[in-house]
Parts: sequence; C-alpha cells; structure tokens
Amino acid sequence: MTIPTVLVLDAEPLPRLGRLTGRARVEHTDEAGLAERLPSADVLLVWDFASRAVPSAWPGEGPRPRWVHTASAGVDHLMCPELAASDTVVTNARGVFDQPIAEYVAALVLAMAKDLPRTLELQRERTWRHRESQRVAGTRACVVGSGPIGRTIARTLKALDINTALVGRTPRTGVHGPDDLDRLISRADWVIAAAPLTEQTRGMFDARRFDVMQPSARFINIGRGGLVVEQDLADALAKRWIAGAALDVFEHEPLTPYSPLWRVPGLIVSPHMSGDTVGWRDELGAQFVELYERWAAGRPLLNVVDKQRGYVPGR
Repeated sequence: MTIPTVLVLDAEPLPRLGRLTGRARVEHTDEAGLAERLPSADVLLVWDFASRAVPSAWPGEGPRPRWVHTASAGVDHLMCPELAASDTVVTNARGVFDQPIAEYVAALVLAMAKDLPRTLELQRERTWRHRESQRVAGTRACVVGSGPIGRTIARTLKALDINTALVGRTPRTGVHGPDDLDRLISRADWVIAAAPLTEQTRGMFDARRFDVMQPSARFINIGRGGLVVEQDLADALAKRWIAGAALDVFEHEPLTPYSPLWRVPGLIVSPHMSGDTVGWRDELGAQFVELYERWAAGRPLLNVVDKQRGYVPGR
C-alpha cells in the first residue's frame, strides 16, 4: 500500500504532525520549491496562510494534489481558475477562529465606546482629564458576513445587549440579504466586516458606504483587507463622516512603517491578530490531522470550500 504524500508549504513554527507518522509521508517546501513539488503530492497543507504562491505554482494538466487544506478561514490567497476547475477538494480552518475573533471584536467595541485609547494616551502624558463615555447596551450593530465567525460575533454582541443585525449573501431566517445592507448600516452604531473576499465583496466598503453611515458610527474589519477601500476609509475618518474605525486586516500585509494608515486619526491598527490566541497553531495542526484521518479513511471531509463561491457554504 502506498503511503500518501503530504506537502507542507512551510511557515515558522512548523505544524506538529507527529500523529501522522507511519500514515503519511510528510514533506516540506518553501515558496521557491512549491511548483516543482506539487505534482508528486497527494495533499497540500498551506501552513503559510499568508503566502500567495499557490496560484502561480498550481499545476496545469497532469498530476496534482487531490486535496488542499489551508490553515486559515479565508481561501482567496490560494484560489485560481485552474484549481477552481479541477477535482481537487479545498478545505479551510473553519471553526478555529470563531470565538477568539468575536471576543476581539467585543473588546474593540468596548474600547472605542469607553474611549480607552485616549485614556492610555493621557496616562502616558500624566494628564488627568475627566470624560464621559458611551453605554453600549441598547446600541445597534450590523455584522456583514453570516458565516460561523459572523454568527459568533453577533451572539457575543447580543450578550452585551447590543441590538445586532446579520447580513449574508442570501436572506434567510435571522439573516438579512445584501439589499438590506445600506439601510442597516445607516442606522448602526457599529459596522463589523466579517465577510469572505470574493468578486462580489471586494471593495464593498468604499466612500459611498462610509457616507451612508452615521457620523457617530464606528467601523471594524476583521474579515479580509480587500473588503475595504482603505483610502476611502482614511478620508471618511479625516472628514468625520464616521467617528472611528479599527482594522485588523489590510490589502497588503504587513503594513510598512511608511504606511499612512498608522497616522489616520481615530483608526486603531492591529497586525492581523484577532483570531490568534495562545495555542492557536496547535489547534490548527490538530484540526488538519483530524481531517487527514477522515480523508485517509475515505470519509467525507468537513469544511469543504465551494470553489466557485470562495467559502464554505453555510448551514
């Protein structure tokens, strides 16, 4: 019996795959060696989920991996027409990041409502300046993206007594459709972007959308950087069309020290860390091993991405 080959597109620290000993031949590659190694692999683990190397390295006709798994929720960094048209199954890390990201969003909401960034600035200046802060209970939120992350964010915000609406690709019970988006964000105190990056969602938060929002609204993006036209957001904050924003994801990462986003008034910048809690890499490795065991046993895989839509269809 031939042992399947698992090719890992590496990033440090490497995944802990000891449980696959004797059940898989685990090989490692960097971006430079990916194209050469892909045709001989049965499975590709995209451990370096920041890499954009897969589309250019993906084989055309001939041998290719039967299954690709990415250690991330988003799959836009690896999809290409050849992969989408192939019979290769694509899975993602759905389920690992839901609660941590929801907690991070709640922390940002509370931090902005209670003016904590300014409090820390004043502390560094040794300045005693009493201010009033905002009560979050009874405010309104619009969460854009109805996948597991968006749904978990909505539940967490509701626990803070925030009236929360959820917007998805198609309307259904408890989820609004895209036609309701402008109406909902025009009344929201908090607008949270948690959608996948697709042709339909790229640049969806632009100057027009920021103009629709209330001057008191705050915007948070923990989805994908490409959802936001970053210059339009910077302009909206400078013109005080909205009261504040927080970005954890960006069109190009990491931000260079010269990026103007560092200096935008009212913008909180964090380095794509909203889902990364202590032990998250071990969770990602364990998830892949469990999926591999299903795949090797001929059982249906979980977290299968619809390659045309670019995400795992909701339940």
